[in-house]
Amino acid sequence: MKEKKSLIVVMPVYNEEGAIAAVLKKWTDQLDTMEIPSGYEIHAYNDGSKDRTAAILAECAETYSGKVCVHNKPNSGHGPTILQGYRENAERAEWLFQIDSDDEMGPEGFEQLWCKRENYDFLIGIRMGRKQALPRMIVSFVSRLSVRVFYGRSVWDVNTPYRLMRSSAFQEIYTMIPNDTFAPNVIISGMAARRKMRCFQFPVRQKDRQTGEVSIKKWKLLKAAAKSFWQTIAFRFRGS
Repeated sequence: MKEKKSLIVVMPVYNEEGAIAAVLKKWTDQLDTMEIPSGYEIHAYNDGSKDRTAAILAECAETYSGKVCVHNKPNSGHGPTILQGYRENAERAEWLFQIDSDDEMGPEGFEQLWCKRENYDFLIGIRMGRKQALPRMIVSFVSRLSVRVFYGRSVWDVNTPYRLMRSSAFQEIYTMIPNDTFAPNVIISGMAARRKMRCFQFPVRQKDRQTGEVSIKKWKLLKAAAKSFWQTIAFRFRGS
């Protein structure tokens, strides 16, 4: 078994040929400047991309050998992909950090999270600064409502893709969540609230997407929100 890392970054990737090389450079540059006792790895999960993402990731794995690990997998969606990343790496790192690969949220605020980790189990960046379209505002509202009503009120941005998690606190939860869950991060936030974990939250700037396109649009997004809502409620009452 490989030496346990202090930090593993889980990064889902889908059709990000225009951004992924720059994103990985930003994050490796940032993490290299920080004092991470047992080192770090970035695990990029390519979710069946149809563009040149796989080829670019292969180049990045060579450029950042020992720091960037690439996993090519059939398309299953963002939620199942990050859940796979959590499960595969929870035993290999003291901390897991999830960040998306679209460059909407950069590494600038990460050191602040990392420096506070010893006193918390769950540290998240609350997305600030980006104007959301109405469908995404509805999704955010529904996600927040489902967690506040059925789990607890301690987490605000329940689906933020900027989250640092103590592996020992969350590993059991990762295994309990069904494989096909659309938004496992919402359930994870809910369980952090329900189990009264120590949570730190602070604002992180989110900018507009500059490359690529969102994978779910308009009415499909609302349909997905409904699915997430019911999955979140069902999980709460299945003995969790």
